[in-house]
Amino acid sequence: MDNIADRLHSFVRKQWIMAQTWEHVLFAHWQVSKSQLMPLLPAGLSLDLYHGTAWVSVLPFYLSTLRPRFLPPFPGAKAFPELNVRTYVIHEGRPGIYFFSLDASHFLAVQTARTFFHLPYVHATMTFTEQQESIQFWSRRNTGSHAECTASYFPMSQPKPAAPGSLAHWLVERYRLYTSSSKHLYYQDIDHEPWQLQKTAANVKAIEVAHNAKRQDVWFFQKGKCSFKKELPK
Repeated sequence: MDNIADRLHSFVRKQWIMAQTWEHVLFAHWQVSKSQLMPLLPAGLSLDLYHGTAWVSVLPFYLSTLRPRFLPPFPGAKAFPELNVRTYVIHEGRPGIYFFSLDASHFLAVQTARTFFHLPYVHATMTFTEQQESIQFWSRRNTGSHAECTASYFPMSQPKPAAPGSLAHWLVERYRLYTSSSKHLYYQDIDHEPWQLQKTAANVKAIEVAHNAKRQDVWFFQKGKCSFKKELPK
């Protein structure tokens, strides 16, 4: 796996279509049984494992900028909290992220992402407050199960990039996402500078590893359909 090569591929071959800025990102990770995760993946994806183990991550953060290429930020959608739940996958040799859910507090952004990017966004009521670098996050879905999440976290070290080959590097330096709709598997390349991580004290259940990143600019590229050596099951 060569994530730096993935970044260069994104820059050279494609033009970005969407830019975002993420602030005060918490990376909370824990191991999950492979047998529990595999049935949740769409056809065409396999779990990407770190030394034989599968991982799931929860990422609360504040999205402070959202804009399409050559356009100003979406009206009323410039800034809002978000919560992502993801695992780590691979398709024909290309590692990436698969989202189980993405909760956001902006209704229009949720509908746009679901319609045009086939991402499993859910509208939620959220609060996100910062006091002397300590973050308090709360989210509750407005539909379905009304799933709720709370998190509090603050950094405990100076920011620095994760060491290549480390678990932290494997978890955060990902430059492709996968999603599915109507029996099709799609990919979307993303790009950003290497994450500047800080050791973090966090209050979220089931955490085994946690990091915090103050700010990251992220560019999204054109969505594409994945090819298969075999036809997907109908």
